[in-house]
Amino acid sequence: MMDPCAHCEEMMQPYLDRILTDAERHEAEAHLAECESCRRRYRFEESLRVYVRRAVDTPMSPELKEKLAALRIPLN
Repeated sequence: MMDPCAHCEEMMQPYLDRILTDAERHEAEAHLAECESCRRRYRFEESLRVYVRRAVDTPMSPELKEKLAALRIPLN
């Protein structure tokens, strides 16, 4: 039998993407309700997604674009 936390880990991204079946979603939610460790992991993953979404929405300053362009190495 698969470790319930390992199974929850496999389901974490699809759960956050809301692409699980109803049965899988209920299974994930039941495990999250019982397991503090997986709940902490879920909260981390959820907050990371929010952070990345905000970072993507923030325009890059011209100065930063210039610094990054200077770091480019030509592909030959």
